[in-house]
Amino acid sequence: MQLADLRDRRVAVWGTGREGVAAVRAIAAAGPASLVAVDDRQNFLTKDWSPELAALAPLHAGPSGFDALRAADVVVRSPGVAQTHPWMVQLRAAGTRVTGGTALWMAAHRDVTIGVTGSKGKSTTSSLVSHLLAAAGAPNELGGNIGIPVLDLPPAPAYVLELSAYQCADLDDSPRVAAVTSLFPEHLDWTGGEDEYYRVKLNLVANGPSAVVVHAGSTSVLSELARRFTDLPLHVVGGPDSFHLAGGVFRLGGTPLFPRTALRLLGSHNEANLCVALGVLQAYGVDVAAAAPLLEAALAGFAGLPHRLERIEDPSGLTFVDDSLSTIPQAAIHAIEAFRDRPLTVLLGGEDRGVDYSPLREYFAAATTPTTVIGMPDSGARLVGLLADLPLVTTHVADSLEEAVTLSRKVTPAGGVVLMSPAAPSYGRFDNYAHRSKVFRQAITDSAP
Repeated sequence: MQLADLRDRRVAVWGTGREGVAAVRAIAAAGPASLVAVDDRQNFLTKDWSPELAALAPLHAGPSGFDALRAADVVVRSPGVAQTHPWMVQLRAAGTRVTGGTALWMAAHRDVTIGVTGSKGKSTTSSLVSHLLAAAGAPNELGGNIGIPVLDLPPAPAYVLELSAYQCADLDDSPRVAAVTSLFPEHLDWTGGEDEYYRVKLNLVANGPSAVVVHAGSTSVLSELARRFTDLPLHVVGGPDSFHLAGGVFRLGGTPLFPRTALRLLGSHNEANLCVALGVLQAYGVDVAAAAPLLEAALAGFAGLPHRLERIEDPSGLTFVDDSLSTIPQAAIHAIEAFRDRPLTVLLGGEDRGVDYSPLREYFAAATTPTTVIGMPDSGARLVGLLADLPLVTTHVADSLEEAVTLSRKVTPAGGVVLMSPAAPSYGRFDNYAHRSKVFRQAITDSAP
């Protein structure tokens, strides 16, 4: 279903955030018979519905919004509307057509689109793909879960989308090239369970992509793809016959491309992300070996994403690191690995969605160097409880992020690193991960000696 298919139909847009606003504006231009907006919840994220938007789509707020959804021929849901929402269950049972803005857009743009998803690594990988694709002479627009909502994207010869599980769920069309970086249990409250989470993630590749790029080290991805699909056009990188790192050099098979030092990002996980990005470029039609000098030069200007292993030097000699984008244990583990050569204090904890923190316990139990862990609300106390008996882990609990930063200055040796890699979402205490980062930076300033 494309936007044009909504002409002369009754449409309800469910959700009034940035994706909902983009959907209202795009659908109004398609000429629906009627268009309404629905906001079933009022909270700290709620924005005023402007007169301009109300003229396009009158707003139905609160419980009465269900009547507006039920009266629609098509419901366009925003990513935050969960699979498990009671209204979703009833709409599906009634046979109402439910889709999303990303699905409407993808139906018309799949042939010039690269889509990247994964439980971790998708933001960095999609940004690398967009950056390197442009350097290789293929202008493109980056959007989706990062940057611009897809329905607000301007015309372009190519598109690179970072896609969340929420955005993948309603797709009826796969992009021309898809990449899946990793799979770990996450957002289980939204999907209703681990198997359903994997299903909606992998819906990205379920509808005819020309190529699916996966790293050989992503065993969970390869296992789930093998279980769910046959005859996928699979491109596996990370092995000796494809893009890989060996002897400090990125290579394509036996052909050297450029040294590891060309990639400014820390960590082995970012080495894997770059291999996936190079595999995507090749699958999209770029001669990567021929373009290697251009790509090496472009990597010199790629500093990484804000709030992903972002260093903040401090006059005290400590290095603070903002990794607010870390929302699962596996992401925090990769961040910790990147700073294992220095005395390390890790700030962990955030919104408690009942995430299984056993991978963090297993990681610290096997570690050979000491680490200090400070637990932050709301899940920090539970997490610290899992680690408290480990001989090389010193634990503390703080009542706030600000208190955690102040305490970190006292317990971290000179020349050490204070890493905020929460392994948990930001919601509950903060608007989003960027707000959490802002509070972190302000706390560093306020606690300076």
